Amino acid sequence: MSTVALKPFTVHKGLVAPMDRENVDTDAIIPKQFLKSIRKTGFGPNLFDEWRYLDHGEPGQDPATRKPNPDFVLNQPRYQGASILLARKNFGCGSSREHAPWALDQYGFRAIIAPSYADIFFNNCFKNGLLPIVLPDAQVSELFDSAQAFPGYELTIDLDRQLVVKPDGKAFEFDVQPFRKFCLMNGFDDIGLTLRQADKIRAFEAERLASKPWLAHSLVN
Repeated sequence: MSTVALKPFTVHKGLVAPMDRENVDTDAIIPKQFLKSIRKTGFGPNLFDEWRYLDHGEPGQDPATRKPNPDFVLNQPRYQGASILLARKNFGCGSSREHAPWALDQYGFRAIIAPSYADIFFNNCFKNGLLPIVLPDAQVSELFDSAQAFPGYELTIDLDRQLVVKPDGKAFEFDVQPFRKFCLMNGFDDIGLTLRQADKIRAFEAERLASKPWLAHSLVN
């Protein structure tokens, strides 16, 4: 049985989209009306819905029928296909909805770079295969200047070496907890980690049922 549940993150090179706003909360990332779905799929089209479209969005709408906001960063042609989001401090504040990293991931983002994040959002990113990188304000501002000045601006993120590498070769180091790094590089979510112990779990269940066979019978009301 395979235990890989997420796409492994090792080295990623991608187009950068700069979102020059502080305190972007999770209701802005994925508005509350889209939380009705209990599925973990289909949230990408509604990422930043209230900023991305001029009309009000509801679940089930065809994005092709919506009115996009031409001034919003993700709607600008030069940022189409971006997979690295550049943000300002306290990104992901607000409610603890896990739909926020789902929407970012399903839009196509693999990593976020910001000076700081809300704690719950930060943790949820790792659980869903999204890498939130913390860099000092000065370095983030330098990246903003470059991304806005040069169309097609790309960065390379090397998780193993913990580096954000600019096109000129200049690199910024970032920290990541060893366990989170291990999970991302191997594509393990919580279920994948558990399934690594599948043989031990089956052995335990077999031993328990052998010693307590009545557990195999369900009660009938």
